[in-house]
Amino acid sequence: MYVIVVGGGKVGYYLAKTLLNEGHEVLLIEKDRRRAEDLTEELGEVVLAGDGCEVRVLSEAGMGRAGAVVAVTGDDEDNLVTCQMARRHFDVPRTIARVNDPRNEEVFRLLGIDATVASTKIIYSLIEQEVDTGQVVPLTALQRGNIEIVEANLTEQSPVLGRAIKDVHLPADSVIAVIIRGEQIVLPSGTTRFEAGDSVVALTRPQDERALRELMAGPAPTAGAGAR
Repeated sequence: MYVIVVGGGKVGYYLAKTLLNEGHEVLLIEKDRRRAEDLTEELGEVVLAGDGCEVRVLSEAGMGRAGAVVAVTGDDEDNLVTCQMARRHFDVPRTIARVNDPRNEEVFRLLGIDATVASTKIIYSLIEQEVDTGQVVPLTALQRGNIEIVEANLTEQSPVLGRAIKDVHLPADSVIAVIIRGEQIVLPSGTTRFEAGDSVVALTRPQDERALRELMAGPAPTAGAGAR
């Protein structure tokens, strides 16, 4: 089957490699040209530099004959636009989108996306499995205990980058539950080090959510900070 993957981050990279190893025909679209060049050096001519939200790029990619399109960029809006164009303009039979903000999942479904993938779903399943203490933590216990599930995506500017979990001073009663690294799920120990691109899922008290996010990903930009 011919599969087009839009987004050459860690998720897209590992997905493309897996599909290629399984014998599928794959094209990986990445709009950052420097990143696309790096991917081409490793994966070869299956990489196309371009914006997966543009009809011209999708036409060049041969979208009309694709059996599936998977949009896995870090931007939910881009993933939605790509999948909608694949369905409406190119009649692709199956569209799959990565959802970075779980609150957008229902919108994606209402707009006709066949399947969505959110890393938060993974933590829901992991929470119900055995943890280090040997106890089982059901989701209802999280609600009773007033616990928040926090997800933070680490960039090159993250304050914790390269540090081991045991060396990071988390807010009180906060726990790193799981790290999603590309297509791998890492169940962390104290010696696990944070890497750029990691999606870190943690449990914390509601009052500590902001502090934990800033510790993981850095403070949110102030108003006007990105103005040109």
